[in-house]
Amino acid sequence: MTASLARHGRVAVITLDNPPVNGLGLETRRALAAQVHAAEADPQIAAMVIAGAGRVFSGGADIKEFGSPKAVAEPNLLSLILLVERATKPVVAAIHGTCMGGGLELSLGCHYRVAAPGASIALPEVKIGLVPGAGGTQRLPRALGVETALNMIVSGEPVRSEQLAQVPGQRLIDRLIEGELIAGAVAFAEEIADVRPLPRVRDLKAAHPEADAYFQFARNTARAMARHFPAPVKCVDCVEKSVKASFDEGMRFEREAFLGLMWTPECKALRHAFFAERAASKIADVPEDTPLRPVDRVAVIGAGTMGGGIAMNFLNAGIPVVMLEMKQEALERGVATIRRNYEAQVRKGKLKQDKYEQRMALLSTTLSYADIGDADMAIEAVFEDMAVKQAVFEQLDAVMKPGAILATNTSTLDVNRIASFTRRSQDVIGTHFFSPANVMKLLEVVRGAETARDVLATVMALGRKIRKTCVVSGVCDGFIGNRMIEQYSRQAGFLLEEGCTPTQVDRAIEKFGFAMGPFRMGDLAGNDIGWYIRKRRYLEKPDLRYSRTADLLCEMGRFGQKTGAGWHDYQAGKRDAIPSPVVEQMIADHRAALGITPRRISDEEIVHRLVYSLVNEAARLLEEGIAAKASDIDMVYLTGYGFPLHRGGPMCYADTQGLFNVVEDMKRFARNPHDDAAFWQPAPLLARLVAEGKTFNPA
Repeated sequence: MTASLARHGRVAVITLDNPPVNGLGLETRRALAAQVHAAEADPQIAAMVIAGAGRVFSGGADIKEFGSPKAVAEPNLLSLILLVERATKPVVAAIHGTCMGGGLELSLGCHYRVAAPGASIALPEVKIGLVPGAGGTQRLPRALGVETALNMIVSGEPVRSEQLAQVPGQRLIDRLIEGELIAGAVAFAEEIADVRPLPRVRDLKAAHPEADAYFQFARNTARAMARHFPAPVKCVDCVEKSVKASFDEGMRFEREAFLGLMWTPECKALRHAFFAERAASKIADVPEDTPLRPVDRVAVIGAGTMGGGIAMNFLNAGIPVVMLEMKQEALERGVATIRRNYEAQVRKGKLKQDKYEQRMALLSTTLSYADIGDADMAIEAVFEDMAVKQAVFEQLDAVMKPGAILATNTSTLDVNRIASFTRRSQDVIGTHFFSPANVMKLLEVVRGAETARDVLATVMALGRKIRKTCVVSGVCDGFIGNRMIEQYSRQAGFLLEEGCTPTQVDRAIEKFGFAMGPFRMGDLAGNDIGWYIRKRRYLEKPDLRYSRTADLLCEMGRFGQKTGAGWHDYQAGKRDAIPSPVVEQMIADHRAALGITPRRISDEEIVHRLVYSLVNEAARLLEEGIAAKASDIDMVYLTGYGFPLHRGGPMCYADTQGLFNVVEDMKRFARNPHDDAAFWQPAPLLARLVAEGKTFNPA
């Protein structure tokens, strides 16, 4: 039974018990309705308390049921809330832990609400492309005030119960319970058991003194801040109805908006991302109950930009870090950079001074490997060169205690070879952080051929602790993200040779929704990094063709923002990309030397060549077992490479376009004499999915 009833004198305590978040799926809705009916029918019961088992009240509707018959099967959430609201005996919601989405909407249908301090309260539906669909946009403005409610609904962000209890005139929280919540809720229910009439949130009035101007301002703001997503503007429209229409009219409008958004590509993409993030943590051959190794102290080798950023992740999580460098000056620079980063957060009000001091107190430094031997994990963040990595791992093998995890932050190099430099290859793993490491969400966890399962499970859990989205990759050159981006970059180069300018390519893909085009991205990361990798490719893969434009750019010393000039020009102190006549002339000269007559290339062709190059290479990664799931690849690109969230990732986007259509486009690209026809042969997995009428991501 997912909802149980216990009598406390005249009060029935009905407890939701559907781990982990007491989701309001069909079974739980039926059980809760049955217990409400039982309490209503019992003459010994004068009032009811609805509470949640475990650490939460309710995380809301079961998103897995969305779009399925279970979502609308009776009692659906609307019917359940109406049942509670129409109860003849007072119903008190006892809120603790998390009260979100349908859980908050259920509580708003109750006659009273009490809450424990620290409870996290939200209507987060906008984050999956929806408006609240069970009265949230109509009841919350009545209970909390229009502006506070609209801010919560449009942002989807949680607010603490004690903050909401202080909102002037609020009727959301009738009492904060400082002690034991159930005892306090029962006592409150006893107090109000005989009060009549029963208060209903729907009977309150939602008002705003300047409604027309306020809602127009809110609509314009939502449109500007979330231009690719329809849900935030619809949230404004729904809350406006709470002020300008009757409650029942507002409910009808909200429901139509909810159902209309459910099938939009943006909502499907956001729901896909929601599930993909959770699926990424599941590894087929690593049970969830795999014992973890303790990681109470971390050593970071290298105090540069990457090493300092990695260290900050652990300091933020309260884990002591010892940072090692070869020279004192390098250590001092690294520590100074960490201080500056934290001090900037303090100035902006994002970090309290005492927290900053606590984090810095967890950081120590050394020039000697002998001082890091007792750390539970060592992460190297040194220059991307195999000989340098070898020297580091031989030292780590010599000094680290048995059972310590040895991690490499390499972005392209062979983790198996790095592991071979030790006598403990089972303890070696790749942890590919993305720069800036203290900001970027993605962590590619690279599983070596001999990496122990408990090492993999430990690093995945540790990644979550430092608030990273972790995706497992097998070993190959570039792993998931960088192996795919190489093909994307090759296509960008071919587009220049055929007639595009860097500005045109960047603008086309940014209009599609990427945070940054390939040439602006290169200027930000440093064009010399790609040059270094290409030089290695020319020796290892002499048959792989690249546009020479990128090499010519680097030979001109145009490495990007750090030199003030790359594919674009930059003014001192600014990051605006200015079209460069020098670069455009270099491209034109190179094009002429190749005997290519430039042609007009549409934005659609630019986008599809760039995105489908990612898709085809990703299909090869899946075929080879480097990536376990298509959704893992989507998470890599959503969290690490600026792929537009409203598209759901490259594999999700390909599914929405239809894989048959993707392959047809690839056939056209293969006929282009200036492109790479061999590359555009569909990967075996992609060809098989088209033949079988399937998709990368099953529905």
